[in-house]
Amino acid sequence: MIPRMTDYFKRAEAGFRPLYALEAALKSGPLEAPLLHLIKLRASQINGCAFCIHMHTAEALRDGETSLRLHMLVAWRESPLYSPRERAALAWTEALTLLAETGAPDADWEAVKAAFNEDERAWLSMAVAAINMWNRVQVGFRAAHPTELPGEQSHAA
Repeated sequence: MIPRMTDYFKRAEAGFRPLYALEAALKSGPLEAPLLHLIKLRASQINGCAFCIHMHTAEALRDGETSLRLHMLVAWRESPLYSPRERAALAWTEALTLLAETGAPDADWEAVKAAFNEDERAWLSMAVAAINMWNRVQVGFRAAHPTELPGEQSHAA
């Protein structure tokens, strides 16, 4: 895959600055970092954003997430590795990422209401919206990802 542009951050710097500020706000917000990693990785998997999948996998591993939970994330519904709070967040992530298909079902919202307080619900929806925006930019410009994770050797052909 060949990148379509490589200088888009510089060319649209004024537009990207608020996105970086949103990321900083999410990082200091009420949602725990491990949950944010799962949200960002799951949305990126759905959107097929290789750059973001690589980045959020590397960040999650760096912050102590297990390889097994990251590998199983694509099948989180069938795995016992995720808490009820994480399951609610992942269902909401999928519902908002696939909004045209799901319409953000009331059942998913009820699970979110049971697991998150009002402030957290607002931040959860912002986190899903933010990663979807990043995915669309990176996929659209065909952003290249590194071929190794930190501390691993590549087996790429």
